[in-house]
Amino acid sequence: MSSTAIVWFTNDLRVSDNVSLMKAQAQNECVIAVYCFDPRLFENTGYGFKKTEYYRTRFLLETVQELRDTLQRYNITLFTYVDLPEKILPKVIESYSVSNIYLQKEWTKEEYNVINNVKKNTSHLSLQWNFSYDQFLYHPEDLPMDIGELPKVFTNFRKQCEKHSRVRKSVTISKFPDANLIENVTSLPTLEDLGYQARQQDFRSAFPFKGGALQAQKRLDEYFWQSQQLSTYKKTRNGLVGTEYSSKLSAWLANGSISARTIYWEVKKYEKDITKNESTYWLIFELIWRDFFKYVSLKHGNDVFKIGGILKKNYTWSTDKEDLKAWIHGQTKQPFVNANMIELRKTGWMSNRGRQNVASYFAKELQLDWRIGAAYFEAYLIDYDVHSNYGNWMYVAGVGNDPRDRKFNIELQAKRYDPQQEYQQLWLQPSLF
Repeated sequence: MSSTAIVWFTNDLRVSDNVSLMKAQAQNECVIAVYCFDPRLFENTGYGFKKTEYYRTRFLLETVQELRDTLQRYNITLFTYVDLPEKILPKVIESYSVSNIYLQKEWTKEEYNVINNVKKNTSHLSLQWNFSYDQFLYHPEDLPMDIGELPKVFTNFRKQCEKHSRVRKSVTISKFPDANLIENVTSLPTLEDLGYQARQQDFRSAFPFKGGALQAQKRLDEYFWQSQQLSTYKKTRNGLVGTEYSSKLSAWLANGSISARTIYWEVKKYEKDITKNESTYWLIFELIWRDFFKYVSLKHGNDVFKIGGILKKNYTWSTDKEDLKAWIHGQTKQPFVNANMIELRKTGWMSNRGRQNVASYFAKELQLDWRIGAAYFEAYLIDYDVHSNYGNWMYVAGVGNDPRDRKFNIELQAKRYDPQQEYQQLWLQPSLF
């Protein structure tokens, strides 16, 4: 065995429980790694904001920095570039005589197109492509149904998976020999290199955490074992203020700093050692929701990005610029919506309860094209995940998997979840702008 492999990192930015990395090590003598900061991800969208705004970009940079340092301790070099993958990867593959490439399987259109472009530009080379479905809780091969038969309603999917599927064990890699570590001829970009100016963390932020797999593990330890907040997760998850009302693990899950399997098995350990209750189950319940939206996009393809959604509904949608501007800047008629939108713009974070309300207001009250709202969330949310984001927006807009096509009563929601207006006062005080 004398082959050289590349692990092409995308949204699987971890060493622990990384199937691509495990396979690369098992099947090759030498392994190098590549990550590309694709310039297309930092361009303007045409809606007045970038495709990836400051907070998600900063979190990504922190994550890749930590990944590079961790890989180095395993004697694996991570090359980082600010360039198109289809331009960079063919050069690296030829320079290091790579025969195998390993990466996470992607199927949504932008990610799929990038992979296809790299394939086209390396078609003249003798290169073996190795894909791994590595972003699920339940692996596609372990589902109790074919993808084409995916239930329309989440509850049916969940019940079948819980009854008939299993969660695979996490995988590990070992340290490579020193000779595997190749001199790194690349450097990490700065925020400035990507077109952003550093800013101070807003003291009100419910997500003051940094990116990276070690940071994800630290949060897991704090939330599960130190504070044991997991024991009350279901009761607090609809909170609005502070760091402890929810696990906040979605941000690390989104860019693959931690795997769903890792969290699942940690919950199981917690249930064995501390307590098993409705709250511990509910965190797994949310991981299954995450899976469901991934399978929805796998089944329906590009329909998740179309205005009619997977239901192909023919609603009339507006693109009114003034309504969009008011929603973005927190200047609507609803203070609860405004507070949430200001929090998002200033921190890159918004609670689950807030997301449902502002999205419902956007689609059902303003009747704006829901895809613009989804694009705004993509830009700002630190925990943006293409499948969950578009799945949830379709759901709220009435073109997805909600059988009831519900509409949120914003005022009642504010009274229920912010009865003392603590949250609204926190974000709507003029003196803090």
